[in-house]
Amino acid sequence: MSRTPPARRLRLGLPRRMFSQLLLMQLAIAAGVTVLATGLFLAPLSDQLDDQAMRRALAIAQTTAEQPQIAKDLQHTSPSVDGPVQVEAERIRKATKAEYVVIMNTRGVRWSHTDPQEIGGIVSTDPARALAGEQVMEIDDGTLGRSARGKVPLRDSDGDIIGAVSVGIAYDSVRARLIHAIPGLLAYAGGALAVGALAAWLISRRVQRQTRDLAFSDISALLAEREAMLHGIREGVVALDRGGRIRLLNDEARRLLGIGDEAVGRSLDEALGEGRTTDVLAGRVTGTDLLTVRGQRVLIANRMPTDDGGAVATLRDRTELEQLGRELDSTRGLIDALRAQDHEHANRMHTVLGLLELEMYDDAVEFVGEVVGDHRATAEQVTEKIKDPLLAALLVGKATVAAERAVALWISDRTWLPDQLIDPRGIVTVVGNLVDNALDAVAGKPHARVEVELRAEGRTAVLRVRDTGPGIPAEHRELVFTEGWSTKKPPAHGKRGIGLSLVRRLAERQGGSATVTEADGGGAEFTVVLPEALAGPGLEPALTVPAAIEEESG
Repeated sequence: MSRTPPARRLRLGLPRRMFSQLLLMQLAIAAGVTVLATGLFLAPLSDQLDDQAMRRALAIAQTTAEQPQIAKDLQHTSPSVDGPVQVEAERIRKATKAEYVVIMNTRGVRWSHTDPQEIGGIVSTDPARALAGEQVMEIDDGTLGRSARGKVPLRDSDGDIIGAVSVGIAYDSVRARLIHAIPGLLAYAGGALAVGALAAWLISRRVQRQTRDLAFSDISALLAEREAMLHGIREGVVALDRGGRIRLLNDEARRLLGIGDEAVGRSLDEALGEGRTTDVLAGRVTGTDLLTVRGQRVLIANRMPTDDGGAVATLRDRTELEQLGRELDSTRGLIDALRAQDHEHANRMHTVLGLLELEMYDDAVEFVGEVVGDHRATAEQVTEKIKDPLLAALLVGKATVAAERAVALWISDRTWLPDQLIDPRGIVTVVGNLVDNALDAVAGKPHARVEVELRAEGRTAVLRVRDTGPGIPAEHRELVFTEGWSTKKPPAHGKRGIGLSLVRRLAERQGGSATVTEADGGGAEFTVVLPEALAGPGLEPALTVPAAIEEESG
């Protein structure tokens, strides 16, 4: 048995689309303003028309009262239909299109009226104020109905009041003028409403295009989703306006860049200072996946322009990945060293085995003694000059790797570094990067050689690494310390151009420097000066040690 779907109930209310809601609201506002303006105009218009009618009636009455002949006729004639006062009053009434012109004596007896039967009768309204010398304007009801009236006293040649003149303007004519003005007023109001409706439609259409015809609820949901996404993702997001000022930072961007909400509204140069990070975010350095260093963090930045002239930049933290990559490189170096030692050990064992088979026992004993002594001498020569165990172990390991790559690793006879380093891990990073770069520069070249000099000058540590490679051109000697700049092929785990940048940053953070010059005899010489690197002054030893360490490849 099939089920009948429920009928849809008619939903009354505002439409969902922002365009429709905005248009309806603007039309309602325009219509309301038009009605209000029309009402505000009509309300005083009625009062103005009443005032104009009363003033007109008063002016006619004043003009009539100024005629001396009317005052004489009022004094010397009786009220009659054919009397001179009635004739003159009717002439004035017809000429001015007034409803009536009534001339009365001091007792209120009419000498003139529009209705001849009313002549000789008493006026229906009290003329006391006019007979008292006042000029009266009012709207009142009389024998002819409602009218706008003007009353003035009538004086003789001596100035004495002998009567009054009352002039009336039909109130229906005043109302007719008001009603006659309404269609024109409504026409203007309708025109204004049409213009307002057109403007509202155009504005709504523009808003519709800019908001992609979304509903208010959709926009609210998008904003909520945007806030959740920006503050929930693990990438830093920096939004810039067309003037290059920061207008949005998510939580990750604040953490990676080391800035807070005070940076919003400021330019990148003000918020971050000068440097490659600022240049990358500002678009002065172009490209994708641009490498930069901010503090101790290695960042990958991408910048995308927006339609309004601004831009959105994203930042990814590669610090841990770079550390893993360097640990991988160190592991590979250790594996290479172990492989070299294994290869060398196998050769020596074969040599010992051959000597034993040949029953050359004395030669075998002498050979083993020399091998053990060479290794012991190598380690002793390093530890006599470099007292820090981490740094000494690093150089012993690097010597084995250098020997495997057919490179002579020498320790300068000027080397002396006591076991008083404040940050031995930082110096291990500096020396490791410099030695690795030097080994890469001289690998595969004949008579390849790398010389390391580590010296204490008071509490300052001076580190120098020289090689016999091709050297660095003068125009590139500052670029080599820039993040992401390298002449070597990137490794499998990421990008190059980090090591020397970190070396310089480490040196500058301690108030020192990192420079590169041309070494004597060709090649490059890197010098790193680290002030306050030792806990106490390092004193030169009085003893004499071997001048260099050189291991031959096995």
